[in-house]
Amino acid sequence: MSGRDLFCQPRRARHGAALTLVFAGVLVAGAATGSLPGTDGNSASDEARSAAPAGHHEEVARAAAEAMADGKSPVEAAERAVSRSGDRWGAVYSAGEYEELEESLDGQYTGVGLSARRGSDGGIEITKVRSGSPAADAGIRAGDRLRTVDGEGVDGRPVAEVVSALRGDAVAEPAGTTVRLGLERGTRTWTETVRRVRLTTDPVSVRGTDGGASVIKVASFTKGAGDQVRTAVRRAPAGAGVVLDLRGNSGGLVTEAVTAASAFLDGGLVATYDVDGDQRALHAEPGGDTTRPLVALVDGGTMSAAELLTGALQDRGRAVVVGSRTFGKGSVQMPSPLPDGSVAELTVGHYRTPSGRGVDGTGIRPDLEVDPADPDALDRAETVLSGLGR
Repeated sequence: MSGRDLFCQPRRARHGAALTLVFAGVLVAGAATGSLPGTDGNSASDEARSAAPAGHHEEVARAAAEAMADGKSPVEAAERAVSRSGDRWGAVYSAGEYEELEESLDGQYTGVGLSARRGSDGGIEITKVRSGSPAADAGIRAGDRLRTVDGEGVDGRPVAEVVSALRGDAVAEPAGTTVRLGLERGTRTWTETVRRVRLTTDPVSVRGTDGGASVIKVASFTKGAGDQVRTAVRRAPAGAGVVLDLRGNSGGLVTEAVTAASAFLDGGLVATYDVDGDQRALHAEPGGDTTRPLVALVDGGTMSAAELLTGALQDRGRAVVVGSRTFGKGSVQMPSPLPDGSVAELTVGHYRTPSGRGVDGTGIRPDLEVDPADPDALDRAETVLSGLGR
């Protein structure tokens, strides 16, 4: 039993590409490799995990089976059934996509080493090139424009979809396959063919401030992120404050978020959630640092696992939350296998903060609101932190 408990992303638009790099954070009460712990702190049994969930899970599975028997696409049939169900966060993954999702949550992915965003002109601008990656070896630089991927134009397409195309499908386009990129730098246009490789993410970064505090930035709750947060807190100067920067953190593994909470709490409740009416709870481990001044910095891109952590720290009076209202995604989903090996994940409940607040659709309101477009948001958080230390 791995105990890998997930906040995973809703599936991408189907364009023959693989999953986006960005986790969009729907709470999953279990996955192919594990399930959320019960109220006793133990993971559910294999039998419970493999049991077919009730309700529209059965309808989706039946639609997939009928399509498969008719020689049609079971994934597309399942997607139509999910759409009819009205499940906002329902998702259907092919076997390859689900495999890639699990790898991403392990902090690994297949790609070429590029980060991108939409430019002011609607095009795709490369914002970062990972050192030592195939993209770096090909001479691609931050600021270059990406115009095509395998001959298809990318202007006007969602950034997540473009990133997915770069990564390729985990089964059809694994590490070792190539992708052809059309690029532009000033007046120069050219094409590079780069090879996809296995890359790892580093979800936690730490830096000190002039005042002696530590800023711990958590980009996502992939495997190991919780322990990295705990290590960063232990290594912070004695008595110095911490800004826990969760802006843009769109989820990951729920166990990692609970482990991160354990860095600041001495045990106790982190969140409750229900699965088809069965109430369960998540608890922090004892022994966290409960006295160090703490500010949690959030924005509209703070989702799911990051919202769970924020809500726990706020409700327990452990942190001052600074920023803008969080995204508001607190849906509990249960995965179930379909006849062709694909996986459907459908909503079965919701989670709540320690005080009983629901998050789904409402998000978490910060204690001190800061305009998300304010470039000095981190400075504002540090100012609040300095006041807490007096």
